[in-house]
Amino acid sequence: MHTLPHSPGFLDKIEAYARLIRLDKPIGILLLLWPTLWALWIASDGTPDRHILMVFIAGVTVMRSAGCAINDYADREIDPLVERTRRRPLATGIISPREALIVFTVLALIAFALVLSLNHLTQMMSIGAILLAATYPFMKRFHHLPQVHLGIAFAWAVPMAFTAVTGDLPDRSGWLIFLAFICWTVAFDTMYAMVDRDDDLKIGVKSTAILFGDADRAIIGALQGMVLLTLILVGRLESMTWPYYLGLGAATVLGLYQQFLIRQRDRGDCLRAFLNNNYVGMAIFAGIMAHYYLEG
Repeated sequence: MHTLPHSPGFLDKIEAYARLIRLDKPIGILLLLWPTLWALWIASDGTPDRHILMVFIAGVTVMRSAGCAINDYADREIDPLVERTRRRPLATGIISPREALIVFTVLALIAFALVLSLNHLTQMMSIGAILLAATYPFMKRFHHLPQVHLGIAFAWAVPMAFTAVTGDLPDRSGWLIFLAFICWTVAFDTMYAMVDRDDDLKIGVKSTAILFGDADRAIIGALQGMVLLTLILVGRLESMTWPYYLGLGAATVLGLYQQFLIRQRDRGDCLRAFLNNNYVGMAIFAGIMAHYYLEG
């Protein structure tokens, strides 16, 4: 592990903590937030309770930050060997493993405290969310599907949103959104893993990008198709009108653009394709909001 030539100052430490929880890279918050908002709006027929909405926005932000801290703790010996991650705070030594664990614990407790203002079922389900977030970073050592584990961890926000709104487990629409979110996460995180594939192969880290090999683009395309099909089924179940399908159409065009970006498997283009997924989530949410606004 690399060490700093001198002790970091106060501002250096604050900046390092911000980078540990990726406040400088909010893309993870957005990718987790958009489907959570899809679920909240659909579960509440377009009128989510303000308190529940604020709890989930804050919870998504805090849990994603906690996930980054435990991820860097798990990868503290790997990150210095990977071009994209070798400047992370634990990789450079500006933050210690113990400090990262403390940050994760504090943020997880904050997230749980937020959920205590919701109903009992949602509180019970939040325990699963914390366990999924805590175990995901270690999965790349054991199997080639850590992206699926991440997908379940991310998508767990969907049934939690439904239980918070309705007090009961999700209906068919809720579970379909859950499935769509898993497929979408595996697709965009495979794009992300394609950035590190060469480094991961050298150090023995597993991922779907390695598992899929030359079929990566085709499988990502199939997953994107699954997302679209599943959300069309949600639209039929919920009697969604044309703005919703316009949002799905925009998401489809963006998916095709991502396929264009990853065609040569260039690291920079794969990263751009990953980041472009923010607009996919935004487009779908805009369609959902427009549907309920026009219906109201």
